[in-house]
Amino acid sequence: MNAKLALYWNDFLDILFPRCCEACETALLGNEKLICTACRISLPRIDAGFQKDVLRGKFAGNSEVQEVFAFLAFTKKGRVQHLLQALKYKGVPEVGILLGTMMVQEMQERKCFPEADLILSVPLHPKRKAERGYNQSDAFAEGLSEISGVPWSGVVLQRTVYTKTQTGKSKIERRETMQGVFAVNSPESVAGKKIILVDDVLTTGATLQGCIDVLIESGCRSLYIMTLAAAQ
Repeated sequence: MNAKLALYWNDFLDILFPRCCEACETALLGNEKLICTACRISLPRIDAGFQKDVLRGKFAGNSEVQEVFAFLAFTKKGRVQHLLQALKYKGVPEVGILLGTMMVQEMQERKCFPEADLILSVPLHPKRKAERGYNQSDAFAEGLSEISGVPWSGVVLQRTVYTKTQTGKSKIERRETMQGVFAVNSPESVAGKKIILVDDVLTTGATLQGCIDVLIESGCRSLYIMTLAAAQ
């Protein structure tokens, strides 16, 4: 099938089975995939000042945490929430991969992507991962790795304790719940290393802090936090 016929065929399929943007739900056009061009440009980004002044402050007690980066600004019922719902609950891990590639490209343009040895994703408990079929943070890590060239692993960090949803809990309650939940599968793989730790959303930072604690205990040299979204 030549290029022109393939284009006509794709247009025909779009009529039969419309593809919609996972952010704004409008029809995708031509070669657009998952997120329309308009949304890729206009999705609300987290500004650098907020990252430095507010997000870094959530981990103020950890000197090993060098910087905290969040890509998109989350608001309830907004386009970023739609993307997160597609990623976590609608079986579209490709959204995480795409957003990871977009984040790296924009950071590289600003020359602020950190030098690191390894990207680690916040793990799901095996029970929850089996229910969902994948770990959404793995998808994000894969996208980051694809463009940056920094290797990633979804097995170095393990979630050894099953926890219920954190929704409705205070910051202190969340921190207490996350104590002793995570473990490092192979300490030698993080000892002396510069690690990028990634998650989907940064709220109180309790889940990330649980991972930070065990990585520091295992000899991690320094940490950079990256998330797809944060409330601004």
